Amino acid sequence: MSAWQDAVVYLNDPYNWTRTDGILDLLVQHMTISAVAVAAAMVIAIPVGVVLGHTGRGGGFTVALSNVSRAVPTLALLTVFAVTPIGFGPRATTIALALFAVPPILTNTYVGFREVDRDVVEASRAMGLSGRQVVLQAELPLAAPLLMTGVRTAAVQVVATATLAALVAGGGLGRIINLGFGQQDYGVVLAGALLVAVLAVLTELVLAALSWTLTPGEKRLPFLRARAARPDSGAAVPL
Repeated sequence: MSAWQDAVVYLNDPYNWTRTDGILDLLVQHMTISAVAVAAAMVIAIPVGVVLGHTGRGGGFTVALSNVSRAVPTLALLTVFAVTPIGFGPRATTIALALFAVPPILTNTYVGFREVDRDVVEASRAMGLSGRQVVLQAELPLAAPLLMTGVRTAAVQVVATATLAALVAGGGLGRIINLGFGQQDYGVVLAGALLVAVLAVLTELVLAALSWTLTPGEKRLPFLRARAARPDSGAAVPL
């Protein structure tokens, strides 16, 4: 059989899903590692991005930090952690992935706040809003779409990269891929890769829907907006 057929057979076997350390267990581990890493990155990056974007300072620092962080491979961090007290396991993977997720969230948060119309900010201050109220009531709602784009980008990257946890005695769907390579069973490798890809796509779709929900203004789906903007071909043209 081909690798695709082997992958379908593997995924259609209920035992592979329900056994101990089966697909369901590994899926939960994968999602837990990813969610904790993204949440930690948000706790670090969003407040820093909000402060820098609100004050208009630190733009060069933000860009430099983002570029430097992206240049460091996650696997290299895991290798460094192996010779430190952090060691191997899910904790090392979560820390490395959190550091990997910080740059897109920080950059998008900063850019989102800097692109808020300055007239809106000045009008909010003229109405007597404090600095904190300006941030929460005026700037944050307008910056939310770009902020959520950063979170979405980081989350998808983390879900895809979390497969490296299997290389450092961690859990997650990467163990299926690792098992397939160890047994030279490329159907199992393909099955693990498909599971990770589907999880990444679902993450993108869920966070895109959340971003759409948080965007201020009239809520309209893109295809409905395009349909509404299209002129009626049967309408009479006034002379």
